[in-house]
Amino acid sequence: MKVLLINGSPHQEGTTYTALSEARRILEEEGVETELLQVGSSAVRGCTGCLGCKKGEGCVLKDGVNEAAKLFKEADGIIVGSPVYYASPNGTLISFLDRLFYSSGFDKTMKVGAAVVCARRGGCTASFDVINKYFTISGMPVVSSTYWNQVHGAVAEDAPLDKEGMQTMRNLAHNMVFLMKSIALGKEKLGMPKKESGERTNFIKR
Repeated sequence: MKVLLINGSPHQEGTTYTALSEARRILEEEGVETELLQVGSSAVRGCTGCLGCKKGEGCVLKDGVNEAAKLFKEADGIIVGSPVYYASPNGTLISFLDRLFYSSGFDKTMKVGAAVVCARRGGCTASFDVINKYFTISGMPVVSSTYWNQVHGAVAEDAPLDKEGMQTMRNLAHNMVFLMKSIALGKEKLGMPKKESGERTNFIKR
């Protein structure tokens, strides 16, 4: 099994990286292949709404999103980590996720997703909610833990001092492995769930 981890922090080895690394350690101990992408320090612009991706060749902007989409397609799960800026995820990460999820045409149903957020003090749950919406619009089960998936600290050295936060990362990873294995078993025994499509309702009636 494979899990893609995305670090949305501009600090390559900061608090977010430390939190993700704790989850990654458990995943690998349980035999899961992992790959960590550093996104937050990249120059990523937002979606322009050009609809060029609908031609089936991915996003027309060439800045790493299409390469990430290939890894995402092969993965059984994804963990997205972000620092909290003004009670929201890093803007670079948001631009990246908007384009990653919109421009990648493959079916994400039953891939599992987890959000990890880090802050000095506040805004974690608001940021947690933003990231989880990418999963829940895509038919992806959301992985939970024994607390909301957050770690506190102003710098990387602070993160291990948040013992409950680091424990939450470890439990998140254990739950992720269990859920991925359970879904794989379900696919084998039961197949994929039925899914309707095609209906699009606007709020302006004509």
